[in-house]
Amino acid sequence: MSCPACGCSAESAAHAIVAALREDDLDQALERGLLECEPCGGCRPHCRAILAGARAERLRALAARERHRARGERLARRAEERKAQRDAAQRQPAALPPAAAAALARALAKAGKPR
Repeated sequence: MSCPACGCSAESAAHAIVAALREDDLDQALERGLLECEPCGGCRPHCRAILAGARAERLRALAARERHRARGERLARRAEERKAQRDAAQRQPAALPPAAAAALARALAKAGKPR
């Protein structure tokens, strides 16, 4: 298959990918190996740039999707940790500070009530 962008007649899988990209069919370009295929050495620079640019753009998008997924997992984990801390704090009665506990003990002793 000759290259649809520059007419290069070298045998290369890159030509089919460039054809799909020119038709704005990213799914087809991915199926044909966009992320793995090297640009054709016989093609002109602008043609090789089409393939390299599309690959770089897709890799950036995949990396952004992975960062977004990881962020979502991190936020969910932190929310779960905060919820667990709140639940644990609600199950335990609040402890009085030492000075307040001593004052309460003195007041109860004065009132004649056992602690």
